[in-house]
Amino acid sequence: MKLPWIPLAAILLLPGLASAVEINVISTQATQEAYTELVAQFEKASGHKVTTVFTGTLNVQKRLASGEPYDLIIMAAPAIDEQIQLGKAVAGSRIDFAQSGTGLAVRKGAAKPDIGSPEAFKRTLLAAKSIGYSTGPSGLYMLSVFEKMGIAEQVKPKLKQTPSGLFVGTLIANGDTEIGFQQISELVHFQGIDYVGPLPGNLQRMTMFSTGIHAGAKQADAAKALVKFITAPSAAPVIRKHGLEGAK
Repeated sequence: MKLPWIPLAAILLLPGLASAVEINVISTQATQEAYTELVAQFEKASGHKVTTVFTGTLNVQKRLASGEPYDLIIMAAPAIDEQIQLGKAVAGSRIDFAQSGTGLAVRKGAAKPDIGSPEAFKRTLLAAKSIGYSTGPSGLYMLSVFEKMGIAEQVKPKLKQTPSGLFVGTLIANGDTEIGFQQISELVHFQGIDYVGPLPGNLQRMTMFSTGIHAGAKQADAAKALVKFITAPSAAPVIRKHGLEGAK
């Protein structure tokens, strides 16, 4: 669900927003760069302070399950839906923020493999000595891609999965893996690696990242104002700049 555009002046006049407050957010990392830039704009315009914990999907799930208090949650859309079902997020509060495809990267300066077609992509995977992938949505999806391509058993000995919260780019930059996969938005700015490109053709799948109001939110109104700000049409150029696409 996408909220209609609301002028900033109207946002800041929402009930409960008469004075500056601190908004506590927990978020997975795929939207971090775009979100951080937009939050800086929001803080300047609203006077509110936004404190955000960025970590991997599994870590977010563990923190929420342990009862840590937040006002806003940002995760892949299915994960937000799960938190609603678990009673950790408010029913009906999911708002789609941005989406990302999965891409491939190599160590900075290394030869870029051919992934321009499914056939070339398959040859690259079979030739790679080691392959990095994440514990998040992109990692789970890549396992299904290997199965779909009929090479799961062949690439299994080459796979190295990051712990939750560690970027795949770290494995690539350190030389722990020859190639690696993650959300495009998590690869394009990472130091020490070169982004090669997205998964080819029908092997690609977009992942939607969404927001949800925490069931125990102390600053729910301010959190809603933040969501309206980062999903407004004016946020689109920032979202695109950081390797993401707007919610549709």
